[in-house]
Amino acid sequence: MTLAPNAESQRVTQARSMVITRGGIVAAESPLAAQAAVQVLARGGSAVDAAIAANAVMGVVSPMMNGIGGDLFAIVYDAKSGRRYGINASGWAPRGLTPEFLRAHGMEKMPGAGIHAVTVPGAVEGWLKLHERFGKRPLAEDLAAAVRIAEEGAPVTEWVAVYWEGAVQTHWLAGDPAAQKLYLPEGRAPHVGEIVRNPELAAALRRIAAAGHDGFYRGDTAQKILATEQRFGGVMTADDLAEFSAEWVEPISTTYRGWTVYEMPPNGQGIAALMMLNLAENFPLEVMGHNSADSLHVLIEAKKLAYADMFRNVADPKFAQVPVGAMLAKDYAKKRAAQIDLARANCDVSAGLPSAGDTTYLATVDKDGNEVSLIQSNYSEFGSGIVAEGAGFVLQNRGALFTLDGQSPNVLAARKRPLHTIIPAQMEKGDVRIAFGIMGGWNQSQAHAQFVVNVVDYGMNIQAALEAARFTKRTFAGCDVDIESRVPPEARGALEAKGHMVSVLSPYAALVGGGQAVMRDFSTGVNYGASDPRKDGAAVPEPLPQ
Repeated sequence: MTLAPNAESQRVTQARSMVITRGGIVAAESPLAAQAAVQVLARGGSAVDAAIAANAVMGVVSPMMNGIGGDLFAIVYDAKSGRRYGINASGWAPRGLTPEFLRAHGMEKMPGAGIHAVTVPGAVEGWLKLHERFGKRPLAEDLAAAVRIAEEGAPVTEWVAVYWEGAVQTHWLAGDPAAQKLYLPEGRAPHVGEIVRNPELAAALRRIAAAGHDGFYRGDTAQKILATEQRFGGVMTADDLAEFSAEWVEPISTTYRGWTVYEMPPNGQGIAALMMLNLAENFPLEVMGHNSADSLHVLIEAKKLAYADMFRNVADPKFAQVPVGAMLAKDYAKKRAAQIDLARANCDVSAGLPSAGDTTYLATVDKDGNEVSLIQSNYSEFGSGIVAEGAGFVLQNRGALFTLDGQSPNVLAARKRPLHTIIPAQMEKGDVRIAFGIMGGWNQSQAHAQFVVNVVDYGMNIQAALEAARFTKRTFAGCDVDIESRVPPEARGALEAKGHMVSVLSPYAALVGGGQAVMRDFSTGVNYGASDPRKDGAAVPEPLPQ
């Protein structure tokens, strides 16, 4: 693998250089979050301490995308043991939230917002489990920057202002006066550069730092969540919160042209990224050329097949038997790949059409080569649109991803976790370890596969692989596909000739997701960081010792 291009190729293929250092690096969606996290590294914190610090700040500065009212997944690479650990901190449905309950209240499908879309927030439990196992600094220290920023305020950045205004235009907060008071203090979304404070969130973070699980899932914060549930007619109980626990899981993987790529197991969609790679491995993408009509056609068709299988089979494995091994078998991929017609698009791969999602992703690496790939989300912008009044955060609407179809493995059930969109990832070959992720609801698996192909087939470094023009197919069925305008017009025209219905996006479009990545080369002890220009973020190096 080429770790860095020559000066001329870099000028042509990427706008930003990688961050390169022997110290740690944090790549996050906000420079403030990355800065807070590398300061934790400089005080002797681990990659996990840094990840918690960055995630906590992101919940303050980008509250529509993530926060302690949402869920979390992470993959940790432990350099000393050479092992990977997955943490599934996705919350379950309240015991009283069942298909029968919803139908009795006149609902024939899962609501997209409101109190009956709320599941137990899992992110804090994820932090606690990660910190207990891998943290080196006190949790209060990891959360200190977020507390300070919440109290003193931070200016709204460009992308965040766009997302905030977009959420207002969809009236996502219209049903909750407490949400309007917290997030629309002037009766509108804040503008770029305006200072936003949230002292209630600072207090909630302090309670977590002081009391851990009980500081969120019991006590004052829990009471505020339960009071809000009662106010809106929800069914969540004290036991639903207090008994929730995040789970350690084994990441799943596949090989792709000599690399091993890791994703989280179901209930997440990451298996679809691995299936896409298994399908793509049957075609000479390198010969076809990067973002040529033929290579894009293969990946778009692979997306349709992989997502159809994922949507049909993936659910909470405690409630459904998910055939992970069969779905990832190379022989199965070869049979499915034979269904890809290189001359024509397949418009008849059918499945559902869930809604989009909003998320934050970050990656950390410390000076010892430990890596964290972490993703956290409210699901939709501002989640359910309902704030836990007095606690400073919005409750997620992750329950919207369940179905009421009794024939589906993802049917709503008490204490069940839904099919999940957010996925962290890692990949390795020889001495190289990469942690990466790309946000955006159902965009994520297809974006992961494109990132891996950029690195493996086209020899891009991690910054170029993030920046490269991407496609996204937001639906499961049909031949529609969205492609950034940087893909050459002749390639887009050739795709249309194959039957694809191409919509052209802006050069760096939010719809294809923004990502972050870090890389460790153990042969040299050097770390690399990359941050997607589709977000406000940055890859920030650990400061040098004073």
